Amino acid sequence: MDCRREYGVIGLGRMGGNLARQALEKGIRVVGFTRRGAPRDMLDMGLQEVRDHSGFRMALSRPRAVFIYIPAGPIVDQVIDELAMHLEPGDVIVDGGNSYWGDSIRRQRRLAERGLHLVDLGTSGGVDGARHGACFMAGGERAAVERIEGMLLDLAVKGGYVHAGGPGAGHFTKLVHNGIEFGMLQAIAEGIDLLERHDYPLDIPSILTCYRNGSVIRSWLIDLMEQAYRREGGLDKVPAFIEDTGEVNWLVGDAIRMETPTPVISAAVNQLFASRDDRRHWARAIAMMRHGFGGHPYGPDAAIVEERRTGRVGDIFRATEVEAPAMAG
Repeated sequence: MDCRREYGVIGLGRMGGNLARQALEKGIRVVGFTRRGAPRDMLDMGLQEVRDHSGFRMALSRPRAVFIYIPAGPIVDQVIDELAMHLEPGDVIVDGGNSYWGDSIRRQRRLAERGLHLVDLGTSGGVDGARHGACFMAGGERAAVERIEGMLLDLAVKGGYVHAGGPGAGHFTKLVHNGIEFGMLQAIAEGIDLLERHDYPLDIPSILTCYRNGSVIRSWLIDLMEQAYRREGGLDKVPAFIEDTGEVNWLVGDAIRMETPTPVISAAVNQLFASRDDRRHWARAIAMMRHGFGGHPYGPDAAIVEERRTGRVGDIFRATEVEAPAMAG
């Protein structure tokens, strides 16, 4: 098989697993590893499972491409280092998680010393996007990105792919995306709060249906808001506590270092913190939309707290530390 129509993947959860399902349906060969064992439906679809990271060496053709879809943090370094022991010069490791872009640049340079490539791949569209058509933002050297570009175009929605720039650019672009998302979530949620507090009762589900059709603010987030509002019968049953993995905190820190004002994004982060001490309608509204697009939990989640605390491995990356990463391969 053409090596450009096959890939390995470590992590077969909501994102990695649904991308694998989509790939298998489109005739892309997938070799997978997950600690708990591959789901039966993936095996039935043709997934080839390996029992450890060494299995990718024999199961994939050179130059190999192995995607990683695991939570950001030190575990990414551990997996990359272990996987690299079993790969050969020219092979490509793709970090599809939400790693900090400065960590991605450091990892790319470390792997380059061994003749290996790293592509940092921002992945958006949520669980449904992974299953039916994602949005990809790739960062890395041209030669490395070319190895996987055809598959990414197959797995993306039309227009939902960009080679954003050199190493780190994919994860930086996704980080900015997440900041924009926070601002949009906050604005919609504050609107819902205003509707809830009107002097007289309003037919909020029908208002949201109207917003979805032809209005300037029509969007997937408004779609999710209406669906969740109807499903939950309003806001009252949804906890006002909003959990998150902390990536946008990194962006606010980057913005301060860049001396670039981001008042809306920064305010959205602060409001998210406020949700953990107060019960407000806007917090429930954000929780509903986040649950809709990413399966994020209602209420506190210990695993997400841990990811927020450990997701960025290094300090805020400073471009002055090294020369800017080149885009050319």
